[in-house]
Amino acid sequence: MADESLDERVAALEERVTRLESAPPEADRDEVFWALEGLRRRLTGQGQVLFTGAVDLPNGEHYEWQQGAAAHGLLDADWSQHAAPYAALGHPVRLTLLRAVLRGTRSAAELQETAGLNTTGQLYHHLKQLTAASWLQAEGRGHYQVPPGRVVPLLVLLSTVVPTGNRTTGE
Repeated sequence: MADESLDERVAALEERVTRLESAPPEADRDEVFWALEGLRRRLTGQGQVLFTGAVDLPNGEHYEWQQGAAAHGLLDADWSQHAAPYAALGHPVRLTLLRAVLRGTRSAAELQETAGLNTTGQLYHHLKQLTAASWLQAEGRGHYQVPPGRVVPLLVLLSTVVPTGNRTTGE
C-alpha cells in the first residue's frame, strides 16, 4: 500500500514537472510581472507608470494605496518644481524620524531621543522640513504622523534604494 501511494505521488509530481517545463515562456513572465501585466491591459497612449501597496505598520495601522500616471505627462512636467519633497528626505535625521513615526513613535520627546538630537531646536528644524513637504503632519500637540496618502509612496521611494532581495527586473 505504501509503495502504491509513493508511486502515485511520484507520478503526480512528474506530471506537474512536465506541465511546468512545457509551459510557454510568457507564463513565467506573466507570473513574475503580474502587476505589469495588469497595467498593460489598461495602457493608453505612450505608457503609464503605476505604484501600489498594502502595508500593515508595526503599530497596527493598515494602509492601501495605488497611484498611476501617464508617462508623457511625467516627461513633460517641470521636475525642478517638485524638488522640495525629495530635498526634505535628503537628510539622515529626517529619514530616521520618518522611520520612527511609521514604527509607532509619535511624540516629539520620543522622536528627539530616537534621532539622538541634543536640542528641541534641532528636532523642530527637521520636523518643519518634513511637515512643509507633507511627509509628516501634526496630529496634536507635539505628536506627528505620516499622512495616510504618503505612507505607501514613501515606502515606494525607499524601495528604489534600500536592498530587500525582492526586486524583479525586466527590459
